Amino acid sequence: MATAPLREQLAALPDAPGVYIYRDASERVMYVGKAKSLRKRVFSYFEAPVRPGDGDVTSHPGPRSGLHPRTVEMVSRVTRLEALVVNTEEEALILEGNLISTHRPPFNVKLRDDKSYPYIGISMDEAYPRVYFTRERRRRDRVYFGPFSNASKVRETLSLIGKIFPSRPCEGAEPGRPSGIPCLDYHIKRCMAPCVDYISKDDYRGLIDQIMAFLSGRYRGLESDLEVQMKQAAAEQRFEDAALFRNRLNAVRHLMERQLAISDSMGSVDVIGVAVDSDGEAANVQVLQVRDGVLGDRQSFFIDPAGATDPSMIVEQFVLEYYALGLAIPPLVVVPQSVETNAIEALLAERRQSGVEVRASERGEKRRMQEMAERNAQLALDQDRARVARTRDRRTAALGDLQERLGLDAPPLRIECYDISILGPTYAVASMTVLIGAAPAKAHYRSFTMQHEGDANDFARIGEAIGRRMARLAAGDTDPSLGARPSLVVIDGGKGQLGAALRAMREAGVDVPMVSLAKRIEEVFVPGRSEPILMPEDSPGLRLLQQVRDEAHRFALRHHRTLRGKGMTASAMDSLPGIGPARRRAILQHFGSPERFMAATRDELEAVPGLPPKVARDVYEYLNKIGGPGAGLRRVPPRPPRP
Repeated sequence: MATAPLREQLAALPDAPGVYIYRDASERVMYVGKAKSLRKRVFSYFEAPVRPGDGDVTSHPGPRSGLHPRTVEMVSRVTRLEALVVNTEEEALILEGNLISTHRPPFNVKLRDDKSYPYIGISMDEAYPRVYFTRERRRRDRVYFGPFSNASKVRETLSLIGKIFPSRPCEGAEPGRPSGIPCLDYHIKRCMAPCVDYISKDDYRGLIDQIMAFLSGRYRGLESDLEVQMKQAAAEQRFEDAALFRNRLNAVRHLMERQLAISDSMGSVDVIGVAVDSDGEAANVQVLQVRDGVLGDRQSFFIDPAGATDPSMIVEQFVLEYYALGLAIPPLVVVPQSVETNAIEALLAERRQSGVEVRASERGEKRRMQEMAERNAQLALDQDRARVARTRDRRTAALGDLQERLGLDAPPLRIECYDISILGPTYAVASMTVLIGAAPAKAHYRSFTMQHEGDANDFARIGEAIGRRMARLAAGDTDPSLGARPSLVVIDGGKGQLGAALRAMREAGVDVPMVSLAKRIEEVFVPGRSEPILMPEDSPGLRLLQQVRDEAHRFALRHHRTLRGKGMTASAMDSLPGIGPARRRAILQHFGSPERFMAATRDELEAVPGLPPKVARDVYEYLNKIGGPGAGLRRVPPRPPRP
């Protein structure tokens, strides 16, 4: 570990604003932070920092006492420090946000499960844009609104948009109806049928602009525009269009009436409240969205504070994530008292491309909203803590129940379950699902493509799956799942499956507790006992076994369907020796069709551009083996992957 350079880098830090980056021994970025003074901020992490001229720089600086355990872990792993000096704190905040988005450091404050938060996307790159549900926001040619705190909010909003502004729901870059007849969505007033030119491209784009205004919270402006369009259409005696605009106007007004009216003078504002656990393990941020004086929505986000307990730091990092797209930023954002606003204000103004005021509120309606946001944040945090405690207690009880009923030496902290999925003699797969601490550990799930061929012999296949898995365990496999020792192995099946699995495990030289769970009346078979164990239906241990068994069945079925689907579409061309995707394309381009290729002579194959003569000869011999011309049209099962 390069320890001396770290002290030298600490000693060279300037007393200036900037951004600092901590890296570990593998050069991974662990943390990105900003500071008014790089020297003071970074020195607050390390014990006894050296200054220029202090001489001894050989010892590795350790973490300062009193830090949170997560912070101690991070500082202990730091081997290299990078510092980027900027002119102002505002520039430091912008640079910090860009670096966090690029590197996704594990020790920075972040939205819990932020990669899965839903958005509403609008495909502006398409001639007739779609409004759709998405969990990605990386395409530059698309517009995104969000994040939303849960998927149901997105779907409710999309349903409402479909009723008020009927844009096309069909997928694909271009709407298309070869028949020239509009689909059912047009007849139920959920689409304007651009696929059959019932609406012009300009009018459709105007509809999309209204949707964007609606999602941005510009209710008053949208209400005014719809009223003008309705009156204009009526004056021009376009009464069907006037009725359409009237219905949209009524729907928008009804939505505004249903929501909580705050004050017309309040305008559009986001009010942010935060609550943090005293131990820095969890935090919640509430965003009250007021648009045109109407409280339109409340978003609740759980935060992984990475040990941070300072609300201002959490709000700062949250703002970087939440307003990353810069589309729905209001002109005023109200934050808690302790947050420094200058840098955030500059960042949001740049993203919004117009002025944004960020400030704390001391009195009046905005102060009341701030207190409401903070109360809701604390309530959400308390409810989440209680939910986590209930889940932990339930899982602990289930593990204890299993230990007692199965006579285990300790609670089975790692449970593995195996199931076989098969349809006829082909495409047999085995699944391995894992519970760690009674919670699904999906990163540890594995599937096995069976090598045993022939009849539907579940005993042979479960033995093969267990044998292959336990052989990997006995060999000390480095795979984090196959190298881990299970506390309990569950087989989906009865006595026969359990016996086959036990034989395979013993042949591999491994001995772990093993049971099987039979579906008929949920009997639990245990080695060395002739009669099954019948657990009560409400037993937490039985429910845990059923959970892992159902997961194994689902996972095996998914893999089996994937293999079967590939086999149904595979052709002889997919199994040609020495032919990959590029050469396959070259062959089809040269011959024009699979039929012409299958009828080719050896000389014709050797004449294909980019196809080596030896490969051409191998392909010709292979085609003769499988039946010559026309063989490419027959469906053949794919070669199974290597274990």
